[in-house]
Amino acid sequence: MANKLSTSRRDVVATRLLAGEPVSSTALAGEFLISEDAIRRDLRALAAAGICRRVYGGAVPLLSSGLPISARLKEGLVEKRALARAVLPLIPRQSFVFLDSGSTNVMAAEVLPDDADLSIGTNSIEAAATLAARQDLPMLFAGGGVHLAIGGCVDGAAIEAVSRLNIDVCLLGVCALSAENGVSAFDAADAAFKRVLIARSRCTIILVSNEKLAGHAPHRIAGLSDVDHVVVSHDAPEDAVAKLELAGVKVLRAGLHQTN
Repeated sequence: MANKLSTSRRDVVATRLLAGEPVSSTALAGEFLISEDAIRRDLRALAAAGICRRVYGGAVPLLSSGLPISARLKEGLVEKRALARAVLPLIPRQSFVFLDSGSTNVMAAEVLPDDADLSIGTNSIEAAATLAARQDLPMLFAGGGVHLAIGGCVDGAAIEAVSRLNIDVCLLGVCALSAENGVSAFDAADAAFKRVLIARSRCTIILVSNEKLAGHAPHRIAGLSDVDHVVVSHDAPEDAVAKLELAGVKVLRAGLHQTN
């Protein structure tokens, strides 16, 4: 019984951290009517799972990837736009391209060419809104229940929708990527959706900002062998990139000229 209560408590704390909220050991101890030592054990476990970073008096979210989409859309715009522009040469004409949920893929929705005879699928609310505003690319929306923090649909209905697609190129959104741990996500349902997305795609490409390189998130999506290309920033850490290339990943760096 004690183990079940501990797991349930950690799930509550993890949900808050993944929503971008810092937590206090003292406040949590008071809320759950347990000792601060017990809370500190919970936070150690969550830190080991890659959900948070422990600080004096509590913990803070580990990566901005765990923040709600509304917050992530405001961060690193220059870097994300450069990544989105860098991927364009990897997308063949007349492709069916799927934009997975993620703030960088919203940038891709902005810069995809209108003269390459592309058709676009997405489960991302923001990407769909961007494409709808453009009105120059045919779009299919893989719908279902909207996960507000992720900013898209990742439930059973969304999985059923993508399982019936033949996707040429998938731009996969991720929370962390490393040579040691492969591709991972903070949310279990999101990770499950992405696994199906990879399975239905002929080519999987990941646009990864520097903060996600060599990162760790608790839910494994895939190994690096399931990824065809990784696009990194022009100033991505050399050691992290070298490890990816040693693992057999085709890495493309975004150019400085692509930041405008």
